[in-house]
Amino acid sequence: MADQEEPEDGQAGTGPIVLVSHRGPVQFGREDGERTVERGGGGLVTALSGLAGQLSEALWVCAALTDEDTAVADEHDGGAFDVDDDGLALRMVRVDPEAHEQFYGVIANPLLWFVQHELWSRSRNPDITRVEHDAFEQGYAAVNRDFANVVAEEVAARGGDATVLVHDYHFYLLPEMLRAACPEVFIHHFVHVPWPQADSWRILPPSMRDAVFTGLLGNDVIGFHTQRFARNFLLGCEELLGMPVDLEEGTVSVDGRTVRARAYPISIDTEEFEARASSPEVEEHREALSSIRREHLILRVDRTDPSKNIVRGFKAFGILLHDHPELCERVNFLALLQPSRQDVEEYADYTERIRRVVADVNLEHGSSDWQPIDLRLEENLDQAVAAYTLFDVLMVNAIFDGMNLVAKEAILVNQNDGVLALSENTGAYEQLGEASVTLFPYDLQQQADALYEALTMPTEERRRRREAAAALVREYDVGRWLGNQFDDIRRWRAERST
Repeated sequence: MADQEEPEDGQAGTGPIVLVSHRGPVQFGREDGERTVERGGGGLVTALSGLAGQLSEALWVCAALTDEDTAVADEHDGGAFDVDDDGLALRMVRVDPEAHEQFYGVIANPLLWFVQHELWSRSRNPDITRVEHDAFEQGYAAVNRDFANVVAEEVAARGGDATVLVHDYHFYLLPEMLRAACPEVFIHHFVHVPWPQADSWRILPPSMRDAVFTGLLGNDVIGFHTQRFARNFLLGCEELLGMPVDLEEGTVSVDGRTVRARAYPISIDTEEFEARASSPEVEEHREALSSIRREHLILRVDRTDPSKNIVRGFKAFGILLHDHPELCERVNFLALLQPSRQDVEEYADYTERIRRVVADVNLEHGSSDWQPIDLRLEENLDQAVAAYTLFDVLMVNAIFDGMNLVAKEAILVNQNDGVLALSENTGAYEQLGEASVTLFPYDLQQQADALYEALTMPTEERRRRREAAAALVREYDVGRWLGNQFDDIRRWRAERST
């Protein structure tokens, strides 16, 4: 597949922009009788907020997720309204609560998420029953259809010749629905999670997996974090649907149209993140963490998601201490974990497993004045950024991860010649693997040995790797991620019109 060219600036050549995601750039609430407005959570919203800031007169379509979101939508009769002074408009779609629970709580999370992160234990789960079949039709498909209808209205209001940017696994069916209503629209879909090989999709019945693939084939372009994910999508089209694909060109032919699969590795706003790392709030946390660290500091910063492989990481650390008792009382493993989706049984169970393995490691190897693992279950970005500046080794041993921006954030601002210990199954590995120590996510002994290699690496080699990784993050920042996509949109829109 072709390499990306240097990005251009500006919106020229894209036509009107309609952006679609489950969460929006802001979320409304109520406190002490007053309406509150907060920036929407999650890395996806952070990245897309940067995109919207580059565009004039863009419209962002998202779900009304809180009661106050719904109240705001009602105040504007379900239509669009301005949310800032940059010309960004927002339209919040009211979704039936029961349909949304089926859409999000049964299909998107956990079914699709678990398929795409290779989390199902196939001999035991999933069990797909009438509940899941009904939820796919009455929830997932229904919500996709509601959003497709709203987007079709907005495209029509813009003369039909718009560019629609669809984001993530919540809306795999929307592009085909929108294409049927608006044949001239240009649709670009970015998938923020891994795309597994075809056999992984066979976990789903044909009625679901075929709908996912054919829905996505309504797009003009489908973006992924890595070349591997893009190739897996194309091979899935060939193996599961019998579609003609061109792996060299990265295309699949559909009803006389050419659909392109491309890699656009997402990144961070480097200037903004470096400024945060220098803030007084971060410095306060940095001083507190510096006062309690021992000679070596291993760090992980994650959500308590089973895909992050946290339990195996702690077990590997226990093996490290067993194999190298000279490290006892000389190393801290600081784990800053944000509880995630605790209303989902698998996530709640995984959080409890994390607590138990931490207790086991600390009991076996700790002493009266030293606990090997310092587990903090909380969300505190300033504390995490402070820890980024201090670590000797950052452990990222995910089973699968679309990108893993923690690796990019941490290596950018680290001031201690820290080493990335990075899973080969993260999207970040495609860019940062050569500057990292590789982790094989199921091999506990190898992970323990890799941690030891990273902790004992010569200073000059540590510095060389950190500087190389940080340079890559600066070169391929979020602006380049956005710019490459818009360069391609402009070029392919122009080709289609000739």
